[in-house]
Formats: sequence, structure tokens, C-alpha cells
Amino acid sequence: MARAALQVFDEVVAGIGLRARAGQRLMAEQVAQTFSEADLGKPPEDEDGPIEALEPQRSIAVIQAGTGVGKSLAYSVPAIALALARNTRVMISTATVALQEQLVAKDLPALANSLPQPFRFALAKGRGRYVCKLKLDRWAQGADAGDGDAAWDAEDDLFAEEARPTSAGRSLSLAQEQVERQTFYQDLQRQLDRGRWDGDRDQLEQPPEGAWWAAVAAEGSSCTARHCPAYDQCSYYAARKSLIGAQVIVVNHDLLLSSLGSRMLPELDNCLLVLDEAHHLPGIALDQFASSMDLSRLKWIDKLASQAVRTGGQLAVSEVAGIPQIAARLRQLMQELARLVMHHHGSALRGEDTPAWGGRRAAPAGTGQASQSGRYRVPRGQLHPELIEPLAQLSLQAQEFLDALRAVSQALKAEIKAQPDEARRLSQQYAQLGTLAPRLEAVASTTQLLLQEPDEGTAPSAKWFTLVTQGDYLVLQAHASPTLPGATLRHQLWNAVRGAVLTSATLTSLGRFDFFLKEVGLFGDPCTLALEVQSPFDFARQGRLVLVDDLPDPKEVTAYNAAMVQALLRDLKRVEHGALVLFTSRAQLRLAEESLPDELREIVLAQTALPRWQLLSRHRERVAAGQPSVIFGMQSFGEGLDLPGQLCEDLFITKLPFAPPDDPVGESRAEWLRQVGRDPFTELVVPATAIRLAQWVGRAIRTEEDEAHVTCYDRRLTRTSYGQRLLQGLPPFTRVTPAELARGG
Repeated sequence: MARAALQVFDEVVAGIGLRARAGQRLMAEQVAQTFSEADLGKPPEDEDGPIEALEPQRSIAVIQAGTGVGKSLAYSVPAIALALARNTRVMISTATVALQEQLVAKDLPALANSLPQPFRFALAKGRGRYVCKLKLDRWAQGADAGDGDAAWDAEDDLFAEEARPTSAGRSLSLAQEQVERQTFYQDLQRQLDRGRWDGDRDQLEQPPEGAWWAAVAAEGSSCTARHCPAYDQCSYYAARKSLIGAQVIVVNHDLLLSSLGSRMLPELDNCLLVLDEAHHLPGIALDQFASSMDLSRLKWIDKLASQAVRTGGQLAVSEVAGIPQIAARLRQLMQELARLVMHHHGSALRGEDTPAWGGRRAAPAGTGQASQSGRYRVPRGQLHPELIEPLAQLSLQAQEFLDALRAVSQALKAEIKAQPDEARRLSQQYAQLGTLAPRLEAVASTTQLLLQEPDEGTAPSAKWFTLVTQGDYLVLQAHASPTLPGATLRHQLWNAVRGAVLTSATLTSLGRFDFFLKEVGLFGDPCTLALEVQSPFDFARQGRLVLVDDLPDPKEVTAYNAAMVQALLRDLKRVEHGALVLFTSRAQLRLAEESLPDELREIVLAQTALPRWQLLSRHRERVAAGQPSVIFGMQSFGEGLDLPGQLCEDLFITKLPFAPPDDPVGESRAEWLRQVGRDPFTELVVPATAIRLAQWVGRAIRTEEDEAHVTCYDRRLTRTSYGQRLLQGLPPFTRVTPAELARGG
């Protein structure tokens, strides 16, 4: 079976006229072998049921494919060929929606024309990226519709106690904001009704305000699915229909992890799974399984209780009788918890000029931004004893409230089915409840994580509190997150997977796969194989690495940044075409931008000033016109940015990309490692930085014709032992000194 899939790969490569690449074929061979070995579906049965002695065979490959290997073709062709032969499906997961759309719009259509056997493919996105027509119609009618059931009333305004959702830098009155917001919804409604828009947020010309979009997003908590009167016109379910019969489904890591345990995507034990950009998976897993709750803005509790009692009373749901008492107790407990947090940790959370807890604070006019913030991380995950009982009671009350809400939602669905003439009104009531329910679910999940005690020998959850100023309010929030992504993924994901390929250009760290395998939960897994496929590029000929080692120690932040900026400005003067400068902080970027002389200011495009698509478009236009153009970017520009040829002939790295020192999850993990006698810098910080640095350097050489200079101003690369190890993980560029470069070397 693997041999047949590899033969299909060879025929496709020859058929589309590509030059054979040894690394690409090696990768395709491993993908074919891995997927052919995996046992899919239910285990075999005899007359007494499943044969337990025959454990299904798992097969997982971790493949680092250097830039230029052509990994998309190397994994997609054998995977699709095997899926068709085995009558199953391929699920390709990426880190970003952008790569999802590239696969669906470009790569897979080309393959569909090249493979001997036809196949269907589809793009799967989360509900939140589609509009809910029922919500949109109601918001578009506004408060003057005259029909109390036709327009959202005051209780539906989720922004009443929060900062107004306006674009940065604008100051609007409440009346102005309401007019703009309704105009926005009416425009969306017209586009949708006239067929000019398919309801997909990503297809809008301009990204919408986040909070405005959230009010009309097709979230599962507010959806009655087939019971909804707008079901036949639903953008989300129209997109879902394209998944039926598709042999290839393209998702992203967020959706993959958030849908575990649901029927939204194919069952993982009965499909072939490809994880592209797999180096993002551990971080996305931590974000996905973290939770937080707001302890200060609590009006939603009364709104939710009022709506639940009103709706449940109409439907004679007995469980709603206790909701007022449950809601009152929930609010009381959250207020008490907030008081205790401020009593015990207030000095760490607030500055000297911040009013005592419960007060309001006016933010600078028109900013709409947090003007002050503080954070307290719980050492070793051990909460103050006085917080335990309120949290336990809060968890109990939240669960009782959720149970009552489920009874109301079930009754609503039954009533919608029984009374189709009332479906619109009832579905709107369901949506109102569902809009607020996620806040209650967040309380339940956050309290459970905060109360979680680790098993012996395992890392505790990261737990922390934040206090920020938003608009006119002080906002206190509680947060909790798993600490080790590998343990979470092993339990949540890999237990269900039979056949998988994980790939990226940067999976090794310091020359080994160990760090990534531990982060992703596959270290020591007997069914996992790791393979490194070298890039076909001649890095020694195509690239020059310039290491500047005469600047101050980066730990002396002020002195280092000043000297680095001066060196950078000197080097920018030699840029002839396209260049990319990567900064490690917004403050660092701002200092460089403020120091630009007039002649350089004209050619610099800063990430902080323009939307990404607009900045890149302007950069390409300048370079195409023969003008120099320099991009100032931060972390997000260090990965996934493709600037071939003259678009990036010079890459400048202002400082080694260590993770931010104030990350509470990283702090908790480092604390635990020290507690058990291990060194977090060697075991965690350096390997993670090695992968990030390799990603940054990977922006320089994108094709076999590219030539580029990579300049790093951080002397730790040459003066420390870990710096030497970081260098070993980079492509074998020819090293030149700044003096040699100045002489044209």
C-alpha cells in the first residue's frame, strides 16, 4: 500500500514537470509508510465482541522538512492516495487560517487535476468565523424597531459595563457608537441578503470590530441548529455541508483541539492526520485549555438569571425556580472572592495611586485602552487557604446554574420543534441565553482549574490574577492554565489518534528532536519516529551571517538598545532593495522608529502603523519599482512571512528572541523545574529560543536563487556557550565580520 502511494507521488511530480528533489521524495516515502501502518476504525470483533488482545496499531512520524523541500506536496499526495485506497479521509491541520486558505485555494485544486483518482476537499473553520443570520437580522433592526421581540432590549447590551468597542484612537459617545454599530450590522445584512457576501468573516474587505462581530457570530452556545428558522440560510451550516463527502478536510490547530470529543470533525481514530506548522501545536494547546473569569463586571449574572427565569417560566421548566437564589449566591461568592484576592494580593496587583478595590477610575479620555495593569502569580500553584472554600462553593453554584440552563435549553428546543410558527421568537430567546452562557461556563472551568491539585511528580497548573483599567472600570480577573503542553496533548489528543504526521521547517532544537517531542507529548512514544529532511538550498553560497559582538550586554537594556539602534541605522543605509528588521519588543521598535533620520524614515514601514496586508503590499510595490523598502516587525513577522528574492535581501535581528520574562505559564513551569532540581534555562529557555531563532533566520532564504545577509546584533551568540549552541542550529551560512561586509565581503 505504501509503495503504491509513493508511485502516485512519483507520477504526480513527473506529470506537473517538477524537478525531482531527494529530500521531498524521502519525506513522501516516510509519510506513505507511516499512514500505511496505522490501524483505523474499530478493532476487529468476534462473536463475543471486540478482540481486546489486538490493540490497534498507532503510527506517528515527526518530520522536519527544511525550507525548499516542498513539504505540502510530500505529505498531501501520499496521504490522499492512501486515504482513497483505504476509503477514509485526510485531515490537514495548520497553525493559521491563511495557510488553510492557501491549501484550499491553490495547492489542493492543483492536486485534484493531477491525481489519477478524483477527490473532494473542503475548508473547515470554527463557528465564530461565520455570522448568525438570526442575530444579525435582530441587531440590524436596532432599538427603534417598535417590536419588543424584534430588537435587542437593554438587557442584551453586553457592553454596558465594559469599554466601548470602537476603533483605536476614536472617542465616541454612546449614541454615536450605537449609530455606527447599527449601520455596520445593516451593511452586513444587505451584503448577505443580496448574495455579495457568504457570511464568512475572513471574506470581508475590512476586519470588523472584534466586539461588534462577537455579538453576531454563530457560536454554538447560542445556536439551535436544525431547529432554527434561519437554518436553511445559515452560513456556517452551508459551509459544513461542503465537508460531507470530502476526502480531504483542511482545519487549523485551534479548531482541531477545540472540537475534541465532538462530532464537528472526522473521528481521529478513523482518519489520517497531518499537522503542518507543528511547532505551534504546544503553545496553541496551552491557550486552548487555559481558562479565565472576570470577578468585577457581574451584571451578566442578573441578566442571565432574568432571561432564564422568564423563558423557563413560559415553558414550565421547574428547574428555574432556584435560579434567583443560585444567581444571588454566585454574585455574592464572586464579590467575596474578589475582596479576598485584593486583601491578600492587592499590593502586587495595584499601584500606589490606584483606588481601593471596588472603585472606578477614569482612563485618559478617548483611549479606550488599559491605562494601568498589575499581575500576581500564585507561587507553586498553592492558593491562599482563605480562597479555597469560596472557590469550591463558586464551582458548585456555577454547575447548578449550568444544569438549570441546560434544562431550559432542552425545553426551548422541544418547543421550537413542537411550534414551528413560534420558532423565530423562541430561537431568539435561545440566542439571548446562549450569548451570556459562555461567561458562566468560564466560571465553572476556571474554578475547577484553580482548585486542581497536581498528581505527585507532575507540574501544578499556572494560576494568576490580573487587575487592569478598562474604560472607567477596574477589572479583576482570575486565570488558570495547564503548565506542560505535552501532558495535556498526550491525554487530550494522542490517545485518540491512530495515524499522524507532524511537520515543520523547525522541529529540532540544538540539533535534536527531544525538546519538541517533550513539548508535544510524544517523547518516549514507541509508535513515534522522527526524521530530518535537509533543505536543498546551498546556504553557504546563498547566505552571509554577520555577527556584531562589540555592543553592550543586552541585559543592560537602555545602553544596549541605544547602541543597537545606532548600529542598525548605520547598516540600513546600505539596503538596496528589500529588508526586514525583527524586534523583540514594541518599545525597542518604537525607539528605532523615533531615531530614524529623514532619508530612512521615508523607506521604513512599521508593523505598528499599518495592517499586515497593507504593509506587505506597499513593500512589494516599492521593491518592484526599484526603491529600497524596510519592514520593522516583531514576533508575528518572524514566522510564516514569505519574502523571496529582492523582497528580503537583508535580515536584521535586533536581539535574541527569548520568550517574554513575564509569561505566568512559563514562570510557573520554570519554578516547578527548579523545585525538582532541574535547570529551566538549559532545559526550557534555550531550546525554545533555538526554534524561534531558526524561524526568524528562515525569513532570509526562500528559494534556490535567493541571496541574503543576516545580521544579528546580540553578542551573546558569540560570547556564551549557549550562544554557540544556538548557532549550531542555524543554516550553515558563510560568516563574515562587519568590517568584511563594509568592504564588500
